[in-house]
Amino acid sequence: MGKLNVEEIFGMNVFTLGKMKERLPKDAFREVTKVIENGGELSMATANVVAKAMKDWAVENGATHYSHWFQPLTGITAEKHDAFVTNPDEMGKMIMEFSGKELIKGEPDASSFPSGGLRATFEARGYTAWDITSPAFLKEASTGKILCIPTAFCSYTGEALDKKTPLLRSMEAISEQALRIVHLFGNTSATKVTASVGAEQEYFLIDADNYKKRKDLIFTGRTLFGAPAPKGQEMEDHYFGVIRERVGAFMKDLNEELWKVGITAKTQHNEVAPAQHELAPIYDTANIAVDHNQLVMETMKRVAVKHNMRCLLHEKPYAGVNGSGKHDNWSITTDNGVNLLDPGDTPNENIQFLLVLACIMKAVDTHADLLRQSASDVGNDHRLGADEAPPAIISIFLGEQLEDVVKQLVETGAATSVIQGGKLETGVSTLPDFEKDATDRNRTSPFAFTGNKFEFRMVGSADSIAAPNTTLNAIVAEAFCEAADRLEGAADFEMAVHDLIKEYMTEHQRIIFNGNGYSKEWVKEAEKRGLPNIKSTIEAAGTLTTEKAIKLFKKFGIYTETELASREEITYETYAKTINIEALTMIDMAGKDIVPAVIKYSKMLAETVNASKAAGVEPVAQIAILREVSDLLLEMQTAQKALEQVEKQAGEMTNTKERAFFYKDVVVPAMEALRKPADALEMIVDEDMWPFPTYGELMFEV
Repeated sequence: MGKLNVEEIFGMNVFTLGKMKERLPKDAFREVTKVIENGGELSMATANVVAKAMKDWAVENGATHYSHWFQPLTGITAEKHDAFVTNPDEMGKMIMEFSGKELIKGEPDASSFPSGGLRATFEARGYTAWDITSPAFLKEASTGKILCIPTAFCSYTGEALDKKTPLLRSMEAISEQALRIVHLFGNTSATKVTASVGAEQEYFLIDADNYKKRKDLIFTGRTLFGAPAPKGQEMEDHYFGVIRERVGAFMKDLNEELWKVGITAKTQHNEVAPAQHELAPIYDTANIAVDHNQLVMETMKRVAVKHNMRCLLHEKPYAGVNGSGKHDNWSITTDNGVNLLDPGDTPNENIQFLLVLACIMKAVDTHADLLRQSASDVGNDHRLGADEAPPAIISIFLGEQLEDVVKQLVETGAATSVIQGGKLETGVSTLPDFEKDATDRNRTSPFAFTGNKFEFRMVGSADSIAAPNTTLNAIVAEAFCEAADRLEGAADFEMAVHDLIKEYMTEHQRIIFNGNGYSKEWVKEAEKRGLPNIKSTIEAAGTLTTEKAIKLFKKFGIYTETELASREEITYETYAKTINIEALTMIDMAGKDIVPAVIKYSKMLAETVNASKAAGVEPVAQIAILREVSDLLLEMQTAQKALEQVEKQAGEMTNTKERAFFYKDVVVPAMEALRKPADALEMIVDEDMWPFPTYGELMFEV
């Protein structure tokens, strides 16, 4: 086998600007780049030229179909494949065609996607529109090679039915408002500010044969039953440990597949829990990063199958060990190379950075509820707030250096000094001493400053990163707008910006917390500060339709009030449907798998008791075990009937919000009551009789 040449394969399946330049006439290429950089629409003549070039490239590389690849409100991607073929000519020869109209607009059936009331079931028409800023790519699968064209998805009446449209709107909003800020500081050559994102992705791998024996993993993505294994993550020996051969082979193939579609997969390592791993890419423009993260998740699942494994992206596949998230690293940069979140060596003197920081403090404090909502999904409810992930309370970690600068500005109005990192002396003559960063990191913070970016650590592993970045862009755009409104008309700019920084930092300093976010003391302290503690997805849903939220999103044209209401409704629907499936799966597993296995074991115990008595031996231990098993079986049967009853009640409810809260407050506790005796029985019943693989087998047989 030849040596892998990463430079040769990188982007081979992407219709990059470089490939466009090679294949398009100069005037057509200029028009394309102008629209990418400045917005607007392609002329139909140019669209036809681009479509032909794109089709020719795709066909040359083995593609037979194309698809408008979009991201509906399911949180995953959707695609409908259309062949390039048309009617044969008079000689019977097949002609492969693809028009500019087909490139720019598609029409998938919109009726079956979640819309939260935006569309009635019989109203089927929806449109996909080409996102020219995100390059088309070839997807290689069992269907062959498909030309995928990243698109936005909206209804016949114009509402956004997807995750991408609001994101693109928010990117325009933050660019426009951030430009006002940088222009105030003399950077008049900047014409655009881009939100950049790098999304780290955590995941679990599991042997496919074990996966197929677990109905809960198949139907819900997580284990609904399972006693702790004798060994979990307590030794911390898996974290950054040597990657197992089988997993390493998976990672190698995964990297190659991602590089082919232009995803800069850079870092890979073992995570904390057994069989848990992480992949991290290099930064990209926010909408491309969203597309790429969806492709990362799809590719992980596809490559795992080839290695007789399954990739678990659920936030909490196993109880008792760390769940998975993805850290959303966010920054904003001008088109002439200025990172607005770069503090420089002397952040106390970098007035533009201090204003940007003050605006972000204001944004996060003002809209902590919305930021929390943007990272909420059903699976993440199991993860947030545990001793493994950020708490459900939003706060900002700035680190010792910046916290000190903020403190000086708040207390005295001026920051005259800055803490430096100093030198780290290793004490070993053959090891170099080196300069330390001025600030340590805080892995318990949900929103942490990490040098020249913010790391939003709450996002769930299975969730799209579109909503978090849409919200981040929107709330910061609002803060920039309000700051620019005041500063643009100031008679004395230097005094006005100084006063504004001090005002914002003073009013919003409560959002800064550099301590242990996992501690109970922080929960009490956050309550004293008046910070919201929104504990579940459906409790967060209502933040979308507050007067404050509606005003924010309408101001920048990111969501209409109707679109916000629809997303709240979808949250309730999704939560109820998800818990419904989990509850029914538990009932099925308990009744068809666990109970028969326990009865079989009880029979064996009873026969042992009778045999011992017949032999003249009093079977004290056997009777005690049999009694314990019988008691647990009765508890389990009672819990199962109770779950069936409340599940039936939930199904009869018609109000979507009330049903969601009923599932949270009544059905979920009933599920926990059923799991408790079942997991206790797993610790007693003969392992050869237990009906499905245990945690030990699931996490260590990979």
